[in-house]
Amino acid sequence: MESNTPKLPGTIQMDVAPLPLVAIAGPTGSGKSELALGLAEEFAGEIVNCDSLQVYRHFDLGTAKLPLSGRRGIPHHLIDIADPDEVFTAGEYARRARAAIAGISSRGKLPIVAGGTGFYLRALLDGLFAGPERDEALRARLARREGRRPGSLHRILRRLDPAAAGAIHPRDVPKVTRALEICLLTRRRASDLFRAGRDSLRGYRTLKIGLDPDRDALYARLDERSRRMFECGLAAEVERILALGFPPEAKPFESHGYKQALQMLRGELNWKEAVFYTQRNTRRYAKRQMTWFRQESGIVWLKGFGEEPGVRAAAGHLVRNFLTN
Repeated sequence: MESNTPKLPGTIQMDVAPLPLVAIAGPTGSGKSELALGLAEEFAGEIVNCDSLQVYRHFDLGTAKLPLSGRRGIPHHLIDIADPDEVFTAGEYARRARAAIAGISSRGKLPIVAGGTGFYLRALLDGLFAGPERDEALRARLARREGRRPGSLHRILRRLDPAAAGAIHPRDVPKVTRALEICLLTRRRASDLFRAGRDSLRGYRTLKIGLDPDRDALYARLDERSRRMFECGLAAEVERILALGFPPEAKPFESHGYKQALQMLRGELNWKEAVFYTQRNTRRYAKRQMTWFRQESGIVWLKGFGEEPGVRAAAGHLVRNFLTN
C-alpha cells in the first residue's frame, strides 16, 4: 500500500536513487553564468541563481545580471524575487532554492546552481543550524550599543560564548550580532547550537565545479567590468531605484559599485574615484570568494574562465560522467 505522506522539497523516498545536481562556483567575473548556460543547453538543464544580489529587483547593471534576452530561453530561478528593502537571509534562500530544485527535477531537467555567494551554496547543500528567527528590536538595541562603544558586542560575546567569539573577527559586526542574538534569545551558547547539526539537502548527489582563472587576467576583467558599469549608467540606475521609493540604506546599496555610485551622486566621490574604489573593492571581494571556496570540500577545479572552450569541454566531460555513473 502506498504511503500518503507528502514529499517535502529537497527530500525523496529512501528507495529512490539520489537525483543529480550540478553547482558552479568561483569568483565574480569568472564566467559562471556562461558555463551554466552551456551546460544547461547540452544537458537539458535549468539554472538556479546563487548570487545574493541578483535576488533583488531593479539591481541589474552592478550585479552583472543576465537580461532575459541573454538567457537563451533557459529558465532561470531565484532572480528578481525580492524588493531592495526586504530582508532576505541565507535560510530563506535555501528554502526557496530547494523548492526550485525539486521542481526542476520533477520536470526531468537537470538543476544547475550557479553563483558566487558561498554562504548561500553552503546553506543550500549543508543546511543551517536551527537557530531562532531575527529579532529586529533586539538587533536595533545591539546596534545602538555598538555605535556608542565599538567592539562592545564582541566583548559581551566573549563572556557569554567564548568559543563563538574566538571564531568571529571582532570587526565582523553582523556575525557577532547574530551570535549574540542567538545567545540572548535561546539562553544557550550559539557554538552549542552550531555543533548540534544542520538540515542538509537530502535526496541529491552533487557535482561541484569551481572556476579558477588566472588572477591577473581576472583582475583585468573586473577592472574593465567596473569601468563599463559606470559608463553604461550605473549612477542613473541608482537614481531610478531611489525614485521608486527605496531607501539608500537598503542592503543592496552596500555592495561594490552601488555604494560608490551613491557616494558619487552625493558629491562625496567624483567619477574617477568611484570607478577606482569599485575596481579595488571588487578585486578584494574576488580574492575573499576564492579563499572561501578553497575551504569547501569536493569542488573539482577547472583552470580558466567559464566561456573558454577547454574549460567548457572539461566541464561537459565531468557532467557527462556524473550523470552516467
